[in-house]
Amino acid sequence: MFLWIQAAQGCTRRGLFSLSPVPSQLVNEDKDFHKFHCHQLLTRCDLTPAQTCRFETMAENDKVQNDGVYVGEIKGGLKPSMRLIVMGIVNQQPKSIAVALACHPQDPDTDVGLQVTVCFHDRAILRNAKVSGEWGVMEKNIPYFPFAAGEAFKMEILCEHQRFRILVDGQPLCGFSYRVQPLASLTALHVSGDMQLTKVA
Repeated sequence: MFLWIQAAQGCTRRGLFSLSPVPSQLVNEDKDFHKFHCHQLLTRCDLTPAQTCRFETMAENDKVQNDGVYVGEIKGGLKPSMRLIVMGIVNQQPKSIAVALACHPQDPDTDVGLQVTVCFHDRAILRNAKVSGEWGVMEKNIPYFPFAAGEAFKMEILCEHQRFRILVDGQPLCGFSYRVQPLASLTALHVSGDMQLTKVA
């Protein structure tokens, strides 16, 4: 259903991928951050030269794009009780990590049911969704910040009946009510940012 990825000699990533606007104070060093068109941002997310990743595809349409954004197809779309897992190692000097659940794997204007953006400078984890082409109200309250530079992490996204529940390293972090319906319309997982991605399942 998704891409299984194993890092070979430190598959690292640079830049960031995000679809949702983020307050300017969170991205002071990036003047272009608010240009939220996929084709503009994806060109800034690439693998470090001379480093590679080995991967085994579990579905034909799952792939690592040349720009380094990992895209997995969710066969049949999301369903209640489904669990998504993203595992990786944070880079030594990270700015952000983004995980997004979208309606289409390639369309830059597609609706997004959930985007989780980890902002290290402000120790913030932002959640938002895009419905009918419009971004909604951003949510950012969290009880703690679980990510650290150079450390491994495991993010789980659980699909409950009315909301996503997000856990990091087995500990509940936050929830996000469904805004894109039906849930099965979410058929693509995007992962990008300042990390070494080791597993998506």
